[in-house]
Amino acid sequence: MNWFTGLMVYFLVWWTVLFAILPIGVRPDAEGEVTPGGWRGAPRAPQLGRKAVWTTLVATIVFLGIYAVVQSDWLSFRDGWLAMPRN
Repeated sequence: MNWFTGLMVYFLVWWTVLFAILPIGVRPDAEGEVTPGGWRGAPRAPQLGRKAVWTTLVATIVFLGIYAVVQSDWLSFRDGWLAMPRN
Protein backbone atom coordinates (compact mmCIF):
# COMPACT_ATOMS: atom_id res chain seq x y z
CA MET A 1 0.00 0.00 0.00
CA ASN A 2 1.56 3.30 -1.01
CA TRP A 3 1.10 6.54 0.96
CA PHE A 4 -1.75 7.88 -1.19
CA THR A 5 -3.78 4.67 -0.97
CA GLY A 6 -3.14 4.57 2.78
CA LEU A 7 -4.31 8.16 3.14
CA MET A 8 -7.51 7.47 1.20
CA VAL A 9 -8.24 4.30 3.18
CA TYR A 10 -7.66 6.20 6.44
CA PHE A 11 -9.99 8.99 5.28
CA LEU A 12 -12.75 6.51 4.44
CA VAL A 13 -12.30 4.67 7.74
CA TRP A 14 -12.29 7.97 9.68
CA TRP A 15 -15.48 9.16 7.97
CA THR A 16 -17.26 5.85 8.60
CA VAL A 17 -16.21 5.79 12.26
CA LEU A 18 -17.35 9.42 12.65
CA PHE A 19 -20.89 8.52 11.63
CA ALA A 20 -20.80 5.55 14.02
CA ILE A 21 -19.66 7.73 16.95
CA LEU A 22 -21.82 10.83 16.33
CA PRO A 23 -25.04 9.53 17.93
CA ILE A 24 -23.32 8.29 21.10
CA GLY A 25 -24.34 10.34 24.13
CA VAL A 26 -26.64 12.75 22.29
CA ARG A 27 -29.52 14.17 24.33
CA PRO A 28 -32.08 16.18 22.36
CA ASP A 29 -33.34 19.52 23.64
CA ALA A 30 -36.97 18.78 24.51
CA GLU A 31 -38.20 22.39 24.63
CA GLY A 32 -36.25 23.88 21.75
CA GLU A 33 -35.47 27.58 21.63
CA VAL A 34 -37.53 30.18 19.87
CA THR A 35 -34.46 31.68 18.22
CA PRO A 36 -33.84 30.80 14.58
CA GLY A 37 -32.17 27.43 14.33
CA GLY A 38 -33.48 26.19 17.65
CA TRP A 39 -35.07 22.92 16.65
CA ARG A 40 -36.44 20.48 19.25
CA GLY A 41 -34.44 17.53 17.94
CA ALA A 42 -31.11 19.38 17.93
CA PRO A 43 -28.67 18.08 20.54
CA ARG A 44 -28.18 20.23 23.63
CA ALA A 45 -24.41 19.65 23.84
CA PRO A 46 -23.07 17.69 20.83
CA GLN A 47 -19.42 17.64 22.10
CA LEU A 48 -18.00 17.53 18.57
CA GLY A 49 -14.40 18.08 19.68
CA ARG A 50 -14.47 15.07 21.98
CA LYS A 51 -16.11 12.97 19.28
CA ALA A 52 -13.47 14.02 16.73
CA VAL A 53 -10.72 12.87 19.11
CA TRP A 54 -12.47 9.53 19.74
CA THR A 55 -13.08 9.13 16.00
CA THR A 56 -9.39 9.67 15.30
CA LEU A 57 -8.32 7.15 17.95
CA VAL A 58 -10.75 4.44 16.82
CA ALA A 59 -10.06 5.07 13.11
CA THR A 60 -6.31 4.80 13.73
CA ILE A 61 -6.75 1.42 15.44
CA VAL A 62 -9.03 0.15 12.64
CA PHE A 63 -6.64 1.46 9.97
CA LEU A 64 -3.65 -0.24 11.60
CA GLY A 65 -5.60 -3.50 11.52
CA ILE A 66 -6.41 -3.02 7.84
CA TYR A 67 -2.80 -2.11 7.11
CA ALA A 68 -1.52 -5.21 8.91
CA VAL A 69 -3.85 -7.48 6.94
CA VAL A 70 -2.96 -5.85 3.61
CA GLN A 71 0.79 -6.01 4.24
CA SER A 72 0.77 -9.59 5.48
CA ASP A 73 0.42 -12.67 3.32
CA TRP A 74 -2.53 -13.87 5.38
CA LEU A 75 -5.05 -12.43 2.90
CA SER A 76 -3.43 -12.16 -0.51
CA PHE A 77 -4.90 -12.01 -3.98
CA ARG A 78 -1.48 -12.72 -5.53
CA ASP A 79 -0.80 -16.08 -3.89
CA GLY A 80 -2.88 -18.69 -2.10
CA TRP A 81 -6.48 -19.76 -2.41
CA LEU A 82 -7.77 -16.24 -3.25
CA ALA A 83 -5.41 -15.83 -6.21
CA MET A 84 -6.66 -15.77 -9.79
CA PRO A 85 -5.83 -18.95 -11.69
CA ARG A 86 -2.78 -18.66 -13.91
CA ASN A 87 -3.06 -19.69 -17.53
